[in-house]
Amino acid sequence: MNELYNKSLVENSKKLRKEMTTEEKHLWYDFLKKLSVTVHRQKVLCDYIVDFYIPSKKIVIEIDGSQHYEHDAREKDLIRDKKLELLGIKVLRYTNFQINRDFENVCKDILKNITPHPSASQTPSPQGEGF
Repeated sequence: MNELYNKSLVENSKKLRKEMTTEEKHLWYDFLKKLSVTVHRQKVLCDYIVDFYIPSKKIVIEIDGSQHYEHDAREKDLIRDKKLELLGIKVLRYTNFQINRDFENVCKDILKNITPHPSASQTPSPQGEGF
């Protein structure tokens, strides 16, 4: 797991945890914190600090603000996502707009990605797993 940890980023990740954006706080306090799986905030992975990480599912959740739509930022995000995917980590990206205007569907999508697909004999809970 050493390749997933850059000690030089730890102080910055602690600072980012204390200074989460409004959208990150909304997703954390109103959904992710209540899940039955462990979710880390502002987690150091490789040379990056990801918004949220679910280690048992190898899933990163990123909340993208407007700065992510600038050309250079988009390119950096693509490189970062590819590097994480090469390590077997799936990256889920949502925009601030989605968090603010379509929160329920964001939560459903996250649940869909972290919940094992039910077999034909299982019926999914209407509230989703972990609520």
